[in-house]
Amino acid sequence: MSTSIDQIFKDKVLGHPAGLFVLFFTEMWERFSYYGMRALLVMFFTASLMDEGWGWPREYAYAIFGTYTSLVYLSTLLGGYFADKIIGYRYAVAVGALLMTLGHGAMALETPFFIYTGLTLLVFGSGFFKPNMTSIISEMYKGKDEKKDGAYTIFYMGVNAGAFLGILLCGYLGEKVGWRWGFGLAGIFMFFGLLQFWFAQNIFGDIGKKPVKTNDAAKEVSANEPKFNPFTHFQLAIIGVASLLGLSWILNDPVSKISEGAYNLFNFKMFGTEGSNVVILTALLLFVVLLIIRIPRYDRITRDRMLAVMFFAFITIFFWAIFEQAPSSLTIFARDYTQRILEGNAADIFKVVNSLMTIIPLGIITWVLILLFRKTFAKYALSNIILALSFLIIWGISIWMLNAEFQEEIAEVPASWFGVLNSLFIIAFAPLFSKWWESKYNPNANMKYAIGMVLLGIGMACVAIGASDIPVGAATASVSMVWLILVYFFHTMGELCVSPVALSYVSKLVPGRMIAMMFGIWYLAVAIGMKLAGVFGEASEGIANEYGLSYFFWILTAVAVGLGVLSAVLYPVIKKLMHGVR
Repeated sequence: MSTSIDQIFKDKVLGHPAGLFVLFFTEMWERFSYYGMRALLVMFFTASLMDEGWGWPREYAYAIFGTYTSLVYLSTLLGGYFADKIIGYRYAVAVGALLMTLGHGAMALETPFFIYTGLTLLVFGSGFFKPNMTSIISEMYKGKDEKKDGAYTIFYMGVNAGAFLGILLCGYLGEKVGWRWGFGLAGIFMFFGLLQFWFAQNIFGDIGKKPVKTNDAAKEVSANEPKFNPFTHFQLAIIGVASLLGLSWILNDPVSKISEGAYNLFNFKMFGTEGSNVVILTALLLFVVLLIIRIPRYDRITRDRMLAVMFFAFITIFFWAIFEQAPSSLTIFARDYTQRILEGNAADIFKVVNSLMTIIPLGIITWVLILLFRKTFAKYALSNIILALSFLIIWGISIWMLNAEFQEEIAEVPASWFGVLNSLFIIAFAPLFSKWWESKYNPNANMKYAIGMVLLGIGMACVAIGASDIPVGAATASVSMVWLILVYFFHTMGELCVSPVALSYVSKLVPGRMIAMMFGIWYLAVAIGMKLAGVFGEASEGIANEYGLSYFFWILTAVAVGLGVLSAVLYPVIKKLMHGVR
C-alpha cells in the first residue's frame, strides 16, 4: 500500500495529492445539494398554497425535518458497514451520490409521493456517501501524519464552500423563482459531483476498492488494549429491541402528526402516558441498561474513558438540538419575523456585500480548479470537463442572480440567506481557532465544550432580545436583521469549539478496535440531537402562543449556558476519567 500511496503523492496541488482535490470538489457538490435543499425544506412545507407550498402548520414541518436529519446520521452506520465489509469506499460514495441525485430529482416534482420518496433516497444516499469520503482521505494519508491536519483543513473548506453556495443559490431560486428550481438545482450539481468522481477514481490507486475478506477472529489484541468483550445474545437482543423502538418512534412521530392521528403505531396509553412517550422512554431505558451491563466489564482505564465519551456525547446531543434550529425555527423567524426589505443606502450596501460574498469565494475555488486541471487534465480529461461545465453554470447563475438584484431599487433579503453566514464565518475564523488549539493556551476538552455551549447560549440570547417586543401569538413582525447576524456569528464560534474536535477526542479515548463502535454511539448521539431539534421547534409554537417567541429562545439560552457551566464544573472529574488524554 505504501508504494501506491507514494504514487498518489507524485502529482501535487498546493502541496497535497491531486486526489484530495477530486474529493474536495465531490464533497463540495454534495454539501451544495444537501444544504441547498435543507435551506428550503421547512419553508416549502409551511409556505401557503398561494405561494406554491403545502401550507402545513409549522409543527408538522419541524417534525418531519427532525426525523429526516436524524435518519441521515443514523444511515451512516449502514453505509459505513457496507463500505467496510462489502462494496468498498469508492462504490459506496458512487451509490450514495446516485441515490441523492435521484432524491433531489424526485423532490423537484413536488407531489407528496415524490417528496417523500426523495427524502427517503436522500437519507440512504447520505448514509453511503457521508462516512466514506473521510475514509478515503484517511487511507490516502496513511504514514503521512504530518500532512493530515492540512488535508482535513482543505477538505473542510470544500465542505463549507459547498454549503455556502448551495444555500445562496438554491435558496435564491427556491424563494424567488420556484421551489422546484431550488430542489432541482441541488440534484443537478450532485449529478455533476458523481460524474466527476467516477471518471477520476483511478487517481486513488488501490484505495477504496472492494475490501479483501480477513479472519477477524485471528487478530491479536495488542498489549495496551483491553481484552475482548464480545456482545452476548442477551445484549444483542437489547440492542435490537431498543433500535427497533427508537426507529419506529422517529418514523411514527411525523406520520402521526401529519395524518392527524389516522396513522399512529402507538395509539394507546399506559399508566396515563401517551404510547409514543412510553415507546421512546423504553428505548432509552434499554440503552441505559445495556451500558450498565457492559461498561463494568471493561478494565478500569477503558471504562473510565468510555464514561468520559458518554459525557461529551450527552453535551453533544443538546448542542446539535439547539444549533439545528438554524434551518427550522430560525429560518421561520427570518421569514416571518425579520425586516428583510432594505431601501436606499442599506439596499445598496447589501447588494455590494452580497456580490463580494459570492464572487470572491467563487474566484478562489475557480483558481484551485485551474491548478487541479494543470495536474490532471491529461489523464482525467472527461472528469475535468464535467467539473469545468459545472463551474460555468455556477458562474452563470451567480451573475444572473446578482444582476437581477441590482435591477431592483430595493433589496429583499431571502430568508435562507442568513444560513450562508455560518459557512462564511467558518471559512473566515477556522484558521484562527486552529492557531488557538496549537498554542500554549489550548483549552482542555471540558473547557472547549463549555466555551462552545456558552457561545451557543449567547447566540440564542441575541435572538431572544430581538424577539422581546413581538406580541404573544403574533404571526409576523419586523425585527432587525442584526440580531440574526449575531446569532449565526456566535453559533459558528461555538461550532468551531465543539464540532471539529469532537471525533478527535473519541479516537483518543478508546482503543483502536473499539473506535468503529464508539463512532456509532457518537453518531447516535448526533441523530438524537437532530430529532430533538425538531421536537424543540415543535415546542416553540405552543410556547410562542402562550408566553411569546422570546421566551422560547430564552429557554434554549438557559439550557445551553447551563450545560456549558456543567462542563466547566465537572472538569476535575472528567480529567480523572480521561487518564492523561488531552
